[in-house]
Amino acid sequence: MPRLATVDPATAEAPARALLGKVERALGTTPNMMRAMAGSPAVLDAYLQFSGALSKGRLPGRVQEQIALVAAVENDCGYCLAAHTVLGERAGLSAEDLAAGRSARACDPKAEAALVFAKAVITNRGFVSDDDLAAVRAAGYSDGEIGEIVAAVALNTFTNYFNSVGQTTLDFPAVPGVTISH
Repeated sequence: MPRLATVDPATAEAPARALLGKVERALGTTPNMMRAMAGSPAVLDAYLQFSGALSKGRLPGRVQEQIALVAAVENDCGYCLAAHTVLGERAGLSAEDLAAGRSARACDPKAEAALVFAKAVITNRGFVSDDDLAAVRAAGYSDGEIGEIVAAVALNTFTNYFNSVGQTTLDFPAVPGVTISH
């Protein structure tokens, strides 16, 4: 049972209604997470702006979705795991890429280096080792791209925590064979 109320776009206050309308137009649906975020238009706006800014970065959308899967598993967020499995498919990730991404692995060695680094950022709360940083650089990532990996971790950690606090009702297909406690 959700612990944070969702907002009906039809009856939302004007700022939230406008933001939820943008979500509907972009995704063709309004996920429960965003309806819950709309309880504070500032929260929903912050999420959408951060997400939108990162979508214009150098990291490919596929890698961003794989980072989201790593974060969902590491932060135990079933909602985000389900959502980013669907979004990862839309970004062109294969079933193999999706499954591997949940374990910070990838078919592409450069993408895998980003996922391993993202996992290190999460598990060490940002206090990565010099070796962690050297490895992601050796894979070909610039300092700007490393910053984007950290930003993707931060954005996904926010949504993981938001959904864990709110116990957001799942409105994406659950990922078969993967057990997440929340």
